[in-house]
Amino acid sequence: MTKIFCDIADIKLIKKFNKKKIVKGFTTNPSLIRKAGAKDYENYCLKIIKSCKNKPVSLEVFADSNKEMEKQGLTISNWGKNVYVKIPIINSKGIFTGKTIRKLNNNNVKLNITAVYSVAQVQKIIRVINKKTKVIISIFAGRAGDTGIDPIPVFKKSLKLTKKFRNVEILWASVREPYNYTQAKNLGCQIITIPPKIIEKIEKFGKSLNQLSLETVKGFLIDSKKSKFRLM
Repeated sequence: MTKIFCDIADIKLIKKFNKKKIVKGFTTNPSLIRKAGAKDYENYCLKIIKSCKNKPVSLEVFADSNKEMEKQGLTISNWGKNVYVKIPIINSKGIFTGKTIRKLNNNNVKLNITAVYSVAQVQKIIRVINKKTKVIISIFAGRAGDTGIDPIPVFKKSLKLTKKFRNVEILWASVREPYNYTQAKNLGCQIITIPPKIIEKIEKFGKSLNQLSLETVKGFLIDSKKSKFRLM
């Protein structure tokens, strides 16, 4: 079964979606936290943890060097037992963060390796991790698709590569539409992280195609009447 995580940093929305049985965890990133209006990273993250303390939550480092990433990772991991530390696969210079991943992994820090796009990157990750400490590998499907690249082969090969690692979960990230959940489930991805609005659409799964046709046509008719369209 593919677990649904909610990709959000807004405290009010986290509290709301934490009540939903369909949501099994949360993911954040510095961009989402900034968008939520946070001024103090640590204090804000502690509020997030408090709002979903019974579910896993991924909190990302914002340093750019291996040394600082490791330092921040150790600090963040101590904020709560449900915390996964997000480490980008590379830094802003394009250098693989393998040293940081290995050190934190060997220190029993649960990790979420983010901004992953290729099988080669997944291969690098599994070379530096052990088979005990929990690791999530977040593959960005939507952003890859935006460039015209089909991400499905990457997921298939990554799932095969990590099959022997019982501590590793493949996460479908960068969701664009509700159908991505169906794709992730069919592939066997352990997790998919989804924005709140798309989760609400997934909760409505099950409508027939005839029902969708009727709703669509009714919508057209309502808008036409509101616009008072006429043909002479």
